[in-house]
Amino acid sequence: MGEPDGRTDAELLVAVADRDGAALRVLYERHAPWLGVRLARRCHDPELVAEVLQDTFVAVWQTAGRFRGDGAVGAWLWGIGIRQLISRLRHRSVRPEVLLGEVDDGVSVAAEDAVLQAVEYSDVGSALASLSPEFRAVIQATVLDGLSTREASRLLGIPEGTVKTRAMRARIQMRQAMVGGMP
Repeated sequence: MGEPDGRTDAELLVAVADRDGAALRVLYERHAPWLGVRLARRCHDPELVAEVLQDTFVAVWQTAGRFRGDGAVGAWLWGIGIRQLISRLRHRSVRPEVLLGEVDDGVSVAAEDAVLQAVEYSDVGSALASLSPEFRAVIQATVLDGLSTREASRLLGIPEGTVKTRAMRARIQMRQAMVGGMP
């Protein structure tokens, strides 16, 4: 690690979009530690977590220009990371009936990994996808990631009261979406 970089995460992403490798390195140093821990909560295969972490920052390098600045960079990075993990788990040659038990090599797959895979293609996943990015980020942080309101507030860079309000509104919208728009 070098000297601390005074740029904000959003400023670093602009620099990454302009192909500034040093800016990507700073983002990695700031975010890889917590991102790796959170990914490890979802998958107990350290090699896979390391690959997903690397893939996440490759995706950041490739897509930094797409960040619209309408949310916290940490939430955006987490979204990339969890999608990378789900994609990797989905494409693994693991039999579906083994997901909740022991894999042939003796590695136990966490039940929450299987749930995360199932959520994406269920009615809940469709309802989640229909939410605005702000509401989706709150639901992902508090429900899928199991963060407290305070932790989600810090991650998303919004007040705790806003997290609570967005979570309530998101649940209402999801409920309506799941029952076909009926309140």
